[in-house]
Amino acid sequence: MTIEQIYTGCLAEAAYYIESRGEAAIIDPLRETGPYIRRAEKDQAKIKYVFETHFHADFVSGHVELAQKTGAKIVYGPNASCGFDCYSAKDGEEFKIGDVTIRVLHTPGHTLESSTYLLLDETGKAHCIFTGDTLFIGDVGRPDLAIKADVTITDLAGMLYDSLRNKIMTLPDDVIVYPAHGAGSACGKNLSKDTYDTLGHQKETNYALKAQSKEEFIKAITDGLAPAPKYFPLNAMLNKQGAQSLDEVNKTGLRALSPPDFEGLAQTGDVLILDTRAPQEFAKGFVPGSINIGMDGQFAPWVGALIPTLEQPILLVVEAGREEEAVMRLARVGYDNTLGYLSGGVAAWRDAGHDVDTIESISAADFAEKHWSDSIHVLDIRRPGEYEGAHLPHVPNKPLDYIDDWMGTIDKDKKYYIHCAGGYRSMIAASIFKSRGVKHVVDIAGGYGAIAKTELPKENGVAV
Repeated sequence: MTIEQIYTGCLAEAAYYIESRGEAAIIDPLRETGPYIRRAEKDQAKIKYVFETHFHADFVSGHVELAQKTGAKIVYGPNASCGFDCYSAKDGEEFKIGDVTIRVLHTPGHTLESSTYLLLDETGKAHCIFTGDTLFIGDVGRPDLAIKADVTITDLAGMLYDSLRNKIMTLPDDVIVYPAHGAGSACGKNLSKDTYDTLGHQKETNYALKAQSKEEFIKAITDGLAPAPKYFPLNAMLNKQGAQSLDEVNKTGLRALSPPDFEGLAQTGDVLILDTRAPQEFAKGFVPGSINIGMDGQFAPWVGALIPTLEQPILLVVEAGREEEAVMRLARVGYDNTLGYLSGGVAAWRDAGHDVDTIESISAADFAEKHWSDSIHVLDIRRPGEYEGAHLPHVPNKPLDYIDDWMGTIDKDKKYYIHCAGGYRSMIAASIFKSRGVKHVVDIAGGYGAIAKTELPKENGVAV
């Protein structure tokens, strides 16, 4: 028996490969199918099943394409209704993979079809559970993604309590917990950096599992729950209906465009120029009107949070050699309408005689020594919880997640200094400011992490 966790850091997502006696199963695959197919080929195994713990909202699954390429059967838990050929299993139903058995445990609460897969080893002993978004390490799944007219967040949280108490916590303490996500995912609020643990240890340390009553549990998991990213329902619908092949997405997305062709496409319709280079590289020179979301940060989640429609036409400016990665990572969250990338990057754009724009970026020390005063306009774009921990006095909290909600309050004739925690999000915001006509914007490199090391005053508390 082989069990392998295949973890993708930028989405904080874990897929799983299980193999026994030449038969294999994949649990919660990402959209790119190659890694799973190659892994099975390494073992000379046939992928028999693709198990989905639920309809994922934070990424587009590769279940349909993987099944088409391998002949595997797609399996969901009870209550799953798909726009493609899938099998909705019964609670307690079992599936054989070589000498091991997968038993379906219907665990609604995160969503109505959410299920946990219990793996029984060759001797029939409970070995591990693949919990999806039902149980994380340090947390449980958020109960606000499947709200309907007749199902409230309280209803779902109550279902989750029952699922955990009756289906999961009754299992032996030495059972290994393999969740779908780790720290950095928006699918919970307190996820650990650890990506697996024993159930017994989670019973001792997971705040949600220590709740003494259903009422206490509901309050614990719903208090302080930030709104779900805007792209979540769009991805969930794609996963129910089935997305197009990633091979088809690549045909258009990986077109190398000369500066004239790039410029021509940029001037047609509502096209977004997305520059995925590192923030400080972007600041030195970029195609005017570009938005910067660096690939070396939480790229896909920020794309999903800030680009409101999956149909958005996108032109890419990418570090040489990372074009395919950029198209793939956009597709992971459903952004399939990439029109191509600028061949030769900004250097080619400049050599073709086109203007480039820049963003002023200063160090925290420079900001503290030469710029800080009560009369300047500083924006802290971190999330409220970060801001409340410590911030500069009299500086308003304007979370990047909701920039479209507060951008209308910005005076385009004023000069703004923007910071986040480390410099990644502030450049995103600065690029959006520039693209919307704010001429004077300054990025504070290193963010509040660097500001905190200066002599500037600090305070904590709620947003001003």
